[in-house]
Amino acid sequence: MSGENEQISGSKMSSSEIIDRFMRLRIAWSKLFAVRAFISLANSCNHQLPRDRSIRLRVMPEQSNDYRVVVFGAGGVGKSSLVLRFVRGTFRETYIPTIEDTYRQVISCNKNVCTLQITDTTGSHQFPAMQRLSISKGHAFILVYSITSRQSLEELKPIYDVICEVKGDIDGIPIMLVGNKCDDGNREVSIQEGMEQAKAWSCAFLETSAKTNYNVKELFQDLLQLEKRRTMSLHLETKKSKSQKRREKLKGKCTVM
Repeated sequence: MSGENEQISGSKMSSSEIIDRFMRLRIAWSKLFAVRAFISLANSCNHQLPRDRSIRLRVMPEQSNDYRVVVFGAGGVGKSSLVLRFVRGTFRETYIPTIEDTYRQVISCNKNVCTLQITDTTGSHQFPAMQRLSISKGHAFILVYSITSRQSLEELKPIYDVICEVKGDIDGIPIMLVGNKCDDGNREVSIQEGMEQAKAWSCAFLETSAKTNYNVKELFQDLLQLEKRRTMSLHLETKKSKSQKRREKLKGKCTVM
């Protein structure tokens, strides 16, 4: 730590470098605290650990009811608008840059209650440590570009490469390539180009419009259906029609004619 302090004091660092350094330190400290907690728990147990120097600590799989979806894309492509339209049913006209926001939605997972956790990431590439941390924790990914900007599609390519690097084998990991703002007439990326890029990445493809609410719900439905390791759906139960409610209300009652 002293070496790092000397390096920081000796040369000026940009804000992105400071944040990146902070994220790396946070990950390191979290691992240290986890080991300390394990040792403390072991010492408090009645049974003593075997005095075998070859024993190794194993990181157990994370037990959580959260299914984490991470949304990536360049600034201004409509990532936040898509998420807000899906979660809250609203559309925001003004553009407000996002650092990182998380939204939650209750869904059905293997016939049990599960929480769909959607992480809306920053459109800037200045925080690589945050990006890699989100990827490492993510179960599924949505890569968003604007059909009005070819550059926004190009900016997804390094993000896809990082996903492959962090996850290793991406076979079986749900990934959806999304061309947003399909309601805009100033198109630069055709549907065919989007489909070809999705085919090259072996992922699903869909065009959406957060403004008109076109294919927004379908986007998350299709993404969950790509998950092969578990059965997932957006609705815990279907809404009953008025006629069904009326029949249930009258069930068991008699009428005199």
